[in-house]
Amino acid sequence: MRELDLVIRNKTGLHARPAKEFVTLAKSFISDIQIQYGDKKVNAKSVISVLTLGVHSGETVHIEIDGTDEEAAELAIQEAVRSGLGEEDHLPEDEGEDPDSIQPDDDADKPGIKGVAAAPGIAIGPILQLVTEEIVVDEIFTDPDSENERLKAATVAAAKELASLREEMEDVASEEAAIFDVHIELLEDPELLDDVSKRIAQNESAGVAWQQSIVVRIERMKSVEDALLAERALDIQDVGNRVLRILLGQDDSFVQTWPDHPVVVFAEDLTPSDTASFHKDRVLGICIAAGGPTSHSAILARALGIPAVVSAGSDILKIENGTSCILDGSTGSVLIDPDESQVKQAQGTLLEEKDKQAAAEKASADPAITQDGHRVEVAANVGNLSDAETAHAMGAEGVGLLRTEFLFLERSSAPSEEEQFSVYRDIAQAMHGQAVIIRTLDIGGDKPLPYIDLPHEDNPFLGERGIRLCLARPEIFNTQLRAIVRASEFGTIRIMFPMVSDVSEWRAARKLVTDIIEEMQATNIEMGIMVEVPSAALMADAFAQEVDFFSIGTNDLTQYALAMDRLHPALANQADGLHPAVLRLIDKTVQAAHDHGKWVGVCGALGGEPTAVPILVGLGVDELSVAAPNVATVKAQVRTLNHTECQGLAKEVLMKATAVEVRASLH
Repeated sequence: MRELDLVIRNKTGLHARPAKEFVTLAKSFISDIQIQYGDKKVNAKSVISVLTLGVHSGETVHIEIDGTDEEAAELAIQEAVRSGLGEEDHLPEDEGEDPDSIQPDDDADKPGIKGVAAAPGIAIGPILQLVTEEIVVDEIFTDPDSENERLKAATVAAAKELASLREEMEDVASEEAAIFDVHIELLEDPELLDDVSKRIAQNESAGVAWQQSIVVRIERMKSVEDALLAERALDIQDVGNRVLRILLGQDDSFVQTWPDHPVVVFAEDLTPSDTASFHKDRVLGICIAAGGPTSHSAILARALGIPAVVSAGSDILKIENGTSCILDGSTGSVLIDPDESQVKQAQGTLLEEKDKQAAAEKASADPAITQDGHRVEVAANVGNLSDAETAHAMGAEGVGLLRTEFLFLERSSAPSEEEQFSVYRDIAQAMHGQAVIIRTLDIGGDKPLPYIDLPHEDNPFLGERGIRLCLARPEIFNTQLRAIVRASEFGTIRIMFPMVSDVSEWRAARKLVTDIIEEMQATNIEMGIMVEVPSAALMADAFAQEVDFFSIGTNDLTQYALAMDRLHPALANQADGLHPAVLRLIDKTVQAAHDHGKWVGVCGALGGEPTAVPILVGLGVDELSVAAPNVATVKAQVRTLNHTECQGLAKEVLMKATAVEVRASLH
């Protein structure tokens, strides 16, 4: 048996995320692992048990490891705890407190709040207590048919609202916008709808039946002692309230009028829809009494660049409107009614961050070249003409990914060749000669189109989607390819096929394009594939002999390599693109491409993650395609790097065993 004492250095102790990281690591070993804090000893492989210990920052836990791999477990746990259990924000080993925290000393005159860091950044301003109105359903039942029709109309209207919200979020946070896809799916949940239908049959109005069915599901999820699942109950509430407001003819869940100046929002909790509606010119920061850093509201706050603190406690709701505060979303600290010197210090920090951003934006047109002379192209992921215009203005060196799905969604028939041609042409012209990589239609059983007859699939992510769907629907695929070929005469256009898993799929798609080019007597177009399926990465040497380029979609590649749905409420944190298995697939793709003189881009979320950029550069990725607002900062980061050092770092992390260990090395 091995025994060790370790100091927990996470700023908020063993709260949900580090506890989950600790438990995930413990589960990877055969040995029995116990963790003791005070007089309580629990199984280290149970996240609920670890959370109930209530370990605070700077406190010591005793760990016992007994089994065949106890030595390896001891080393891994020591490293993971030392490096912060997956969190960058933790106390250094030689410090017992954070010197840069805005949290006041115990004897300070001004009260402070310590919550959980959810979205980085500093906000300075007056507090607005955001109160949501409780929805009271007061309806008279008519008849089952009428009530069912009312409900159907409300869910359809809610789906349209969510689709619009998703489209708005797509501009600033494409991956996070997928949260609203989940909300749309909730509207179509068969068990939920069946329950509502049964209640209506028992003479309950549509509003009452819907509200009661939603409440049952919220309580069921909250009853499961899992912090992550409890946070996801808010998503069900969000969807439920949206339908109820439509049924009752209500527009907004907020009861008070917004002030005419920016504020720091305080609230008991916020739904994803609430958070997505915020704008940085009106909301400086967010402080939530409940919630957690993995909630969808926290994820959206990070994507929107709004500093946020969660789990701050119910006492924050007693603070008067208009009270000044300083919120630090990087440390989870909120200072109430700060004095002049504290405000001045926070303003200095805020100004420093703004200066860095301004410097990055000023140099956005300059190439991204490392300190030792290695160039990395930084392009943008776009979803429409407006995105492309923004990307060009932000200094993007092209479009690394044009999502064409926006042309096919929310309509009753497929877009014509002429309609598609005009959009592709305009986007190509908006980039003024820079390359535009158009991804062909990437849709399938998980996102059905009303004009494509798709059978029900028990597992649509492993079914007919992406290139499989397109090859099976040549009437739609050929129309899109013809439009792209025509538009290529107006700019530098490349074609990229999604979800390719087999060389035969690539060859079939390529032949369709070459036949169209020959028919139209058009100029040849470069063609490549998305590497999203492990088989494509493993067969990269075969693909590299035929394709012109690769673009790695790290989101799906992570999902398929780890067999984890990245939107699954209990698995989202583990579906980490920095897992060594994913990094090895990226490395294999890059090596195969370079051996055949081909280039590789990354257009998934990993390409814009500051922690991941040095690794991707070190692995030899030639292009990073990121959300347009992130182009300048990614370029600026690349300029601070040393390519040789990045290569050494990449070799080091490829030998790690877990994503936790990789992130520890990066720290």
